[in-house]
Amino acid sequence: MQTPSPNAEHGVSQLADHLFRHEAAKLVSILTGIFGIHRLQMAEDVVQESLARALQTWPFYGVPANPAAWLMQTARNLALDLIRRETSFQQKQPKIVEFIEQRLSDTATGSQPMFDEEIKDDRLRLMFACCHPQLPQEAQTALALKVLCGFSPQEIASAFLTSEVAVAKRLTRARQKLQEEQVAFEIPSGVELPTRLDSVLQILYLLFNEGYKASHGDSLIREDLCNEAIRLTTLLAGHPAGSQPRTHALLALMFLNAARLSARLDDAGNIRRLEEQDRSQWNASMIQRGILHLGLSAQGDQASEYHLQAGISACHSLAPDAASTDWPQILRLYDHLLQMNSSPVIALNRAVALAKVEGPAKGLAAVEAILDRQPLDSYHLFHAVMGELEAQRQHYQSAASHLRMALQFTEMASERSLLSKRLHEVEQQPD
Repeated sequence: MQTPSPNAEHGVSQLADHLFRHEAAKLVSILTGIFGIHRLQMAEDVVQESLARALQTWPFYGVPANPAAWLMQTARNLALDLIRRETSFQQKQPKIVEFIEQRLSDTATGSQPMFDEEIKDDRLRLMFACCHPQLPQEAQTALALKVLCGFSPQEIASAFLTSEVAVAKRLTRARQKLQEEQVAFEIPSGVELPTRLDSVLQILYLLFNEGYKASHGDSLIREDLCNEAIRLTTLLAGHPAGSQPRTHALLALMFLNAARLSARLDDAGNIRRLEEQDRSQWNASMIQRGILHLGLSAQGDQASEYHLQAGISACHSLAPDAASTDWPQILRLYDHLLQMNSSPVIALNRAVALAKVEGPAKGLAAVEAILDRQPLDSYHLFHAVMGELEAQRQHYQSAASHLRMALQFTEMASERSLLSKRLHEVEQQPD
């Protein structure tokens, strides 16, 4: 029996992961467009089976010259097999088979553009379909993150600060609701499109954040996710209905934060804190694009959370060094942001800014004043902040205690390394 080499399996696994992230949503959207959004689960299953077959065969026979086309062809065959088994398709089967063969063949060869007039990308089209008003907003975002971006239930749970069980229930109920309502797979138009924009922006925001600071895995940064979020948001901003001030504000936030990606880790993969980063490594072109979109975002008469977050990021990006950072302005922006969103995480970030302006004692008092602190109890950055502020007050035993708690609540190797290093420094200090 032929056995693949470990290197072959590893290489195929890496390639398949890349393809799944980049091609799965395209395949799901095409299949859903053919069968209807009520058969979304079937489309997901077909795509998942196509990837599984790639993992089974490529280590033995080699990666095909066009892996994406191979996946498309496999999905096509699986989809045809499924409809041939269903009696509901029997009368119309020849017509449906011809349609599927033509649709998927054209897509695989690139001979027919698959772009909707309103949204020029299949993944945006699927995103709007998942953000249907019949679904609760939390179900919309969970479903779109799952089918559009390939997020696992664990990643979605981390993004929403909830459990995997809760996410699984949301996904199941969302699919059932789509099937019950027989929702059409179509792009909303007219007045309906802007009303669903906020859900799409939230998904893009979560996608970027998962790339900027991954919740799971070996790598803190997943640059491919950041790039996907920027690409999708750029497409959305280029559409008349999507070219809203808050869309440009989100895009500004993405560009400004992505500009720092290359400086966030050293060669060994260790985290560099913001004040330790070599700012010459920041991407000047991305900063310029971020400032451009921040300017475009100012054309409206209302500020969104994205405006304020982008403004905070701009304060960091435009400072020539850490000492020049305009912390009073950052604190003012956090004050406005907290008025919009009373999230305990935002309150924690504001406390950090307050400590920079008025000292660690004021920062700690602000943390103590957070009303809903329960979600922070298992949040490693909460304990890391508390540890740092206590250390600045030279309360080293308390600082060490918080840093040990922070270590308990993160499995990310790079974060554990940074926390362990800081804990060691604190433990060397006399209390």
